[in-house]
Amino acid sequence: MRIAGCDVVIHAGDFSDAAALDEVGAIGPPLVAVYGNVDSGEVQRRLGEEAMLEAAGWQVCVVHDAGPAKGRIGRMKRRFPEADAVIFGHSHMPLHEEEDGFQIFNPGSPTQRRRAPKHTMGLLHARENGLHFELIDLD
Repeated sequence: MRIAGCDVVIHAGDFSDAAALDEVGAIGPPLVAVYGNVDSGEVQRRLGEEAMLEAAGWQVCVVHDAGPAKGRIGRMKRRFPEADAVIFGHSHMPLHEEEDGFQIFNPGSPTQRRRAPKHTMGLLHARENGLHFELIDLD
């Protein structure tokens, strides 16, 4: 399984229930996660609304809902001025944008694609020279 070989698993919310959260947590790598709008009360109690992690010296923030598309990258940059990138979910629509070295990334969803054309997930390659996001098509 691709996820088991990662250094960290990052999840931007919408586990639905604690069993799904526990299943992802049991894969092996440490889990950095936030709760989403469809998550149960138990999941919300166990996770925060925001998470921050350091990757190869870069600061990455995780949040579920990054708000409307219009002005999103600027809004995330103002909300998380210490971050080099923000990973978010909510729409389940893959997206990667960069502005002045600041990045936002939505990996889509491997399980609930909703309006997205495919099931997807993302990989973050953290290197000394920067953060590189890769969208993985699972279909």
